[in-house]
Amino acid sequence: MSGLSGAKGLVVGIANEHSIAWGCARALHAAGAQLAVTWLNEQARPWVEPLAQTLDAPIRMPLDVTQAGQLDAVFEAVKNQWGRLDFVLHSIAFAPKDDLHGRVTDSSRDGFLRAMDISCHSFIRMARLAEPLMDRGGSLMTMSYLGADEVIDHYGLMGPVKAALESSVRYLAAELGPAGIRVNAISPGPLATRAASGIEQFDQLLREAVQRAPLRRPVDIDDVGRLCVFLASEAARSITGDTLYVDAGYHILN
Repeated sequence: MSGLSGAKGLVVGIANEHSIAWGCARALHAAGAQLAVTWLNEQARPWVEPLAQTLDAPIRMPLDVTQAGQLDAVFEAVKNQWGRLDFVLHSIAFAPKDDLHGRVTDSSRDGFLRAMDISCHSFIRMARLAEPLMDRGGSLMTMSYLGADEVIDHYGLMGPVKAALESSVRYLAAELGPAGIRVNAISPGPLATRAASGIEQFDQLLREAVQRAPLRRPVDIDDVGRLCVFLASEAARSITGDTLYVDAGYHILN
């Protein structure tokens, strides 16, 4: 793929070579983009930094969105190195295990707030910091899931959180559109990532998706990466405020 030659982008959410964000970063790099890449903490760094090196990423930094100052530091590094930004990919989500595995009815206040802060509000904060660096327009992308729109067994607390994220996408699109900044969510089908391993009976969910999806096959991180490249490119210049599914058609069934 090509079409992003000279583009500068930030990718947040790579944990290892199985991450959705890694599939996207690899595709964006292959399309010609130069990337800034982050890892969560020192424990994650040995898994992520070698991947960033294969992308020749000139900006490689830690980013824990719950730690004061780290997000600002990443955008300051982008400003100092490039002076601008063309796209941001936000691919992070978290909910405490007890809250994720329990009923939404029983979710704790602290667990709900933490899940919302990391999974949703961090994207809003990134949009605010990206805005002044996108004076020629740009593309903001985040990852959602079908559980935002309908009840998915065992998805629990992340359903309301992802619904808030998709709503935030629409409001950000409306507010940033006059500046030429597009905002979209990508909703992949079930993928065997480290994050997905926290969902109870995930293997059953994955099997059902493959059996029922119209295309009768699973999706992979490269499928998501190709859509990410499209949304970051001029080919998607008139698409904003949407949730785009890449799930072999599974979302049309219910």
